Amino acid sequence: MPAPTRRTFLALGALAGLQSLCGCTDDHSAKPPRPQAEDPDRPLRLRQLAATDALLAQYDAALTAPGADPGKLGDLRADVAQHREALARTLPSAAPSSSTSSASSPSSSSPTAADLAAAEQRTAALRLADLAAASPDLARTLASVAASGAAHAAALGGATAAAAPSPSPSAAFPSASAPAVPATDTAALQAALAAEHAAVYGYGVVGAFLPAGPQREDARATYAAHQARRDAWQRVLAAGGASPTAAAPGYRLPFPVKDAATATQLAAHLETQLTASYADLAAAPTYRDQAAAALRDCTLRAAHWGADLPALPGLSAEQ
Repeated sequence: MPAPTRRTFLALGALAGLQSLCGCTDDHSAKPPRPQAEDPDRPLRLRQLAATDALLAQYDAALTAPGADPGKLGDLRADVAQHREALARTLPSAAPSSSTSSASSPSSSSPTAADLAAAEQRTAALRLADLAAASPDLARTLASVAASGAAHAAALGGATAAAAPSPSPSAAFPSASAPAVPATDTAALQAALAAEHAAVYGYGVVGAFLPAGPQREDARATYAAHQARRDAWQRVLAAGGASPTAAAPGYRLPFPVKDAATATQLAAHLETQLTASYADLAAAPTYRDQAAAALRDCTLRAAHWGADLPALPGLSAEQ
């Protein structure tokens, strides 16, 4: 047998390298790839999707009722459909549950506006019930969807249709004895405080251009509510050892305010801007309940002042 030449060794070396690159090996002991971990939010998402499908079915039944307002109900239903899409984002194969078809079948009576308002309120409460167990991303979505549901209930004549809703102290105003703010939550809390500083300034302008009457009283009550929330966040940050963000010496208005009409537009703008800050704060575990309550209040106030709210208040199209 002839001795191997240098060219033979080079050829064998090249072949071994090619086998390595191609994964061509005789070693059959390689472990199969690990399956991807299941989404920890999956049970929550599935429960929320089932509730959303039931709500969609009620809208479908209401839309078939004689005298139904297809424009208004259709717009609200379109929002709920977007809620479903956002909740199913990590579950691309999640089809509508069977509750949709069964609940939308003809019945002896179709849901009234009051029925839909009550259904929206119940569904919003379910969103909030899952906040604590949700991941930051899902918590942000749940808080936004719950706020939208509250606005829907108000638009349908539900009990949440207050002109300038005042938050409940237990949910909205943390006490100074609350736990120290984790470093990971401080940035979101400081951003919410900065937004409240701007809102307090802005409502001073709003009130100056509104004539005496219900609108000015609404603006005055809302001004006081934002002052209270601003002061609460300052106390929380200071108690946790952080230096609260100070108000700016002045703020540039997004557009000139010269009469009552532009003043109400400014109020709507201020509340809409605040929804983004509180949606972000809802992702932080420490103050989710307070952030969700604030997001709800800002959403209701924005609607009251005439804002054209998106289906997911406080979230961008990408979120």
